[in-house]
Amino acid sequence: MTTEALYCVVPAAGRGARMGGDLPKQYLPLAGKPLLQHTLERLLGHPRIAGVVVALAAADPYWPALRLPAGKPLLTVTGGSERADSVLAGLHRLLELGVPATQCVLVHDAARPCLRHADITRLIELAVPAGGGLLAVPLRDTLKRADAQQRCIATEPRESRWRAQTPQLFPLGALRAALEAAQRAQCIVTDEAMAMELAGQYPLLVEGSEDNLKVTTPADLVLAEHLLAGSDAGPVWAVGRGAADGAR
Repeated sequence: MTTEALYCVVPAAGRGARMGGDLPKQYLPLAGKPLLQHTLERLLGHPRIAGVVVALAAADPYWPALRLPAGKPLLTVTGGSERADSVLAGLHRLLELGVPATQCVLVHDAARPCLRHADITRLIELAVPAGGGLLAVPLRDTLKRADAQQRCIATEPRESRWRAQTPQLFPLGALRAALEAAQRAQCIVTDEAMAMELAGQYPLLVEGSEDNLKVTTPADLVLAEHLLAGSDAGPVWAVGRGAADGAR
C-alpha cells in the first residue's frame, strides 16, 4: 500500500461557455463560496494530497479574492487555451519543484466540487500500483443513438461503457510525454486518460461516486449546492454504495 502524499494539478483557465454569463464558471457562487474554492478545499483537506498547482488564465482577476486554507503548497501557473496546455503547465511546475518524473500526480477538474475523500483514497490505493488510472462510473442508463432530427435510430450496448470522472492519476513524466505527443500529432485530448491511451497505455478504471458531478450547466450548479448542503464536508449520501462511503 502506497503511503506517499501526491501533488494534484487543477486546470482552471477556461471560461465554461455552456454556463453563460461573464463570470467564468469556476468562480460562480456555490453555497456561499466560489465553486473553485470548494474544489480546492476538498483536495487540500485530504491527507494524501501534498499540494495543488492551479493553472489559471493569464491575469486572472478573480483568483486573489479566494480564501483558501494554509498549511500545504498552493501554487499557480498560467494555463492555455486547451486543457492539455494547462495540465502541461502544471506538470512542468512540479518538475521545477523537484517532484520526480516517476512519482504519480493527480489531475482534477476545477468544476467538480463534490469529490469524496473516500474516492481519492481508493484511486490512489488502486491506480498507483496499476501504473495509472481514473475515477469513473459504469454506464447504467440505456444509451440511444440519434439522427440529425434527434430521433432514435439505434440502442447502443452499455456493457463495458464507463463515464470518465476526475481525479485521474498517472506518473508525472509519462503523462507529460503523452500530452506532448498528442500536441505534436495535433490531437485535442479531452482528458489525461485519452492521452495515455494514445500512448499505448491502459489506465485502470476505479469506480467512483455518482455525485462527483462536473458543473457544466446552471442546473448542475443547483444540484451541486444541494449536495454540498448535506454536510460541512460535502455530500453525505452515496449512490450504489454503503453509507460508510459518505465519510470524508
